[in-house]
Amino acid sequence: MLRENFLERRLQIAGIILILGLFAEGFCLLGTGAIAFMLFVGLAGFLLLVGVCIFLLALARADHEKSKTANQ
Repeated sequence: MLRENFLERRLQIAGIILILGLFAEGFCLLGTGAIAFMLFVGLAGFLLLVGVCIFLLALARADHEKSKTANQ
């Protein structure tokens, strides 16, 4: 159910990736040992980082596109 608006679509994708990262963190906290910690830091941290970067880039590009159309 992705929206047609590019900003909303990017924000939805960022939200989905962030939720996946939070679920990965939750599952890793149930385990014990080095493998659980490596998955916690590696996989969950990576998903959260990517989700935040997509969110921030979507906001920055939307502002840039908005100012570009206003100048024309």
